[in-house]
Amino acid sequence: AMSLTFKPTSPYALGTTWLRRWAPALSIWGAGAGTAALFVRVGYLGSYSGLRTFFFILQLLSVTPLVKNAFLVKVPLLGSYYEDKTPASDKPF
Repeated sequence: AMSLTFKPTSPYALGTTWLRRWAPALSIWGAGAGTAALFVRVGYLGSYSGLRTFFFILQLLSVTPLVKNAFLVKVPLLGSYYEDKTPASDKPF
């Protein structure tokens, strides 16, 4: 028969085990958050963050026909890049 034993552990040992396991990941995330906060604080991203987010999402959705036909084809210098030049015989639908 298997017996279940309870081994008391001090809070200090639990804390050091937890810290040893998570310290590398937390330090990387902390450095990244600190760098991002520095850029926002200095103003590199602060003034244009909404505009950059809009263009990032627009670029991310550029493969969808709705976004491509409604917005991207109508941009003056970039519209020809997003035009669908596929012949009708090669389109499945």
